[in-house]
Amino acid sequence: MRKTFARSLLVLAGFLLLWPFTGLLHAQQIADSTFNTKVDHPSYLASHPEVLFDEAHQNFHTASGRYKPFVDLIISDGYRVTPNREKFTSEILEGYHILVIANALGAESMKSPEWSRGWLTGGSKPAFSVEECDAVHDWVRRGGSLLLIVDHRPFGVAADPLARRFGVDMSKGYTWDDENSPKEFNNPGVIVYTRENGLLIDHPIIQGRDTTERINRILTFVGQSLKGPKCSAALLKLAGTAIDLESLLDSAKVVSAAGRSQGIALGYDKGRAIVLGEAAMLSAQVGGKQKFGMNYPGVDNKQLALNIMHWLSRLLD
Repeated sequence: MRKTFARSLLVLAGFLLLWPFTGLLHAQQIADSTFNTKVDHPSYLASHPEVLFDEAHQNFHTASGRYKPFVDLIISDGYRVTPNREKFTSEILEGYHILVIANALGAESMKSPEWSRGWLTGGSKPAFSVEECDAVHDWVRRGGSLLLIVDHRPFGVAADPLARRFGVDMSKGYTWDDENSPKEFNNPGVIVYTRENGLLIDHPIIQGRDTTERINRILTFVGQSLKGPKCSAALLKLAGTAIDLESLLDSAKVVSAAGRSQGIALGYDKGRAIVLGEAAMLSAQVGGKQKFGMNYPGVDNKQLALNIMHWLSRLLD
């Protein structure tokens, strides 16, 4: 563990200067328009589950922006997607099967000083009011399905009140694992989950409906860690060598992330919820010349996106 801690501190300066996934260079991230989002055998041909995609909370990822590849993919699979530009109420959520929230932000604008400070050292204002958290919580309890995607800071602080309503604890910082990071990235924030390293946990989402949907290799691209309630399943289990950095400007705030995860699935009364601690894994983006997400070669992130939606829409039990 000491070796991992020391390694994390040595790469800190290079991370700040060179890595395209930090908040400093977030604006350079764009959706990969060349990514193939076609589903050869769509799951829904007659019926079409209704998906509400949140865009009402200064979301860094939107249906027509950086998460367009994800949206195009699930539309190809037969889902119907509606962007949401209103605060959550029971009336707004009524009639939808799945709610997707990707990197909501409490700051008024991603150009604000609060945003600039938040990704380095602090957080953000809560993205959702108490009344909105109540509305989403009660909607899931009645049978709705929530996909809550919350990246490293400042997004963790912004979404923390909603995540806690479902018993999910978020580290809110940055999660690194030098021992399980592909060396070609030269960044311990990129973590590989495989059957071989034991970090993919047996679950219907990981197994899929048949062998063609089986998940064998997933990459995450600099996120945070999560801890779910006892009734939850940790889909992407962090190894004992993983660490959490609370801040990129305070090297003393480093703790073990062992026993935590970057993907949580749970049943909640009549509903279901999935919380992910990293956003790029379900998109297809480019930063400079680097591809990251579903478009990165040799990973099953595209199938993971479909399997997650299949579990939320109850094609998978």
